[in-house]
Amino acid sequence: MAVDKKQHIISHAMQLFADKGFEATSIRDLAKVADVNVAMVNYYFGSKDKLMEAIIEEKAAYMKDRIEELNANKDISEIDKVNALIEDYVDRIIKNPNFHKLLHKELMGSNRENLHQLLTNTLARNTKNFAKIIETGIKKKVFKKVDATLTVASIIGSITQVMMSKNMCNQLIDKPEDYEPYTDEAFKKRLVTHIKQMMQSHLLINQ
Repeated sequence: MAVDKKQHIISHAMQLFADKGFEATSIRDLAKVADVNVAMVNYYFGSKDKLMEAIIEEKAAYMKDRIEELNANKDISEIDKVNALIEDYVDRIIKNPNFHKLLHKELMGSNRENLHQLLTNTLARNTKNFAKIIETGIKKKVFKKVDATLTVASIIGSITQVMMSKNMCNQLIDKPEDYEPYTDEAFKKRLVTHIKQMMQSHLLINQ
């Protein structure tokens, strides 16, 4: 039950921080929305900064483990590993849009050095580990001699570009204002297919 309550608080914190901003959200606001008392939030996290750290560490842990798992797998081709991670990134970002909006708010305008450093280190670590897959493909001469780190940044940037604003996304893909791209499996498939095709052309020597 304790884990459930902690996750309950994290879930509501993600929503509030993304909607109102970190600075504008108080522990009291969070306690009210999550229907818990302030003492419980402080018991689990100690402070708002520590709560934010817990969110970053928890949500980034899945991709860290997934990338390491694929890096260690010798039975899957490098392009299949890249494709799998494209699917994972799109799936995770579409399922957690508030978290990713929150990340970008903190990256662009955080005055909290510890949080900013944790976030930067976490994202850089996952990017570099993903890049190792591409570097292996280059060494095996199945991938072109591309900039592996910037290739990963391009993948994530392509996803982020259409996820930061529903209205902008709808304009880019010529959809009406009331269209909900992030809950539409057809849009998700379109995005995944496009990025895979882009990476295959960018990476594969015998394409």
